[in-house]
Amino acid sequence: MRPLFHPAIDDVTVEGILHALSDPVRASIYARLAGLDCAATCTALQQAGDRTIPKSSLSQHFRVLREAGLVRSERAGVEMHNTTRCAEIEQRFPGLIPAILNAHRMQIAGAPPPRPPARRTAAASVRKKAKAR
Repeated sequence: MRPLFHPAIDDVTVEGILHALSDPVRASIYARLAGLDCAATCTALQQAGDRTIPKSSLSQHFRVLREAGLVRSERAGVEMHNTTRCAEIEQRFPGLIPAILNAHRMQIAGAPPPRPPARRTAAASVRKKAKAR
């Protein structure tokens, strides 16, 4: 069997993390795994919402999460035991993972995301000045 690739924590990038978690299935898998206190097998995380993920797809999702540096996987017989690297990532990018997981929880709960402050465009400024006259 081929050895599993786990990037060094110094090679983990914000872009890689965001790309890996941009897929809703992977975000769901990672959020569930981050909520556990122990390692979980791939099949234990096979349910994503109301659907079951095929094992072949699940292994690809875990590969992406692993190569982004989000999870550590170890073979145990025919199963893979997966744990998050939250503590390592927290040291490298403080607050990133908790912010992503909180946003994921809010999205699942149906809460609208916070709105950014409105930006004033040049055209809006001109209209406002014209009204003031």
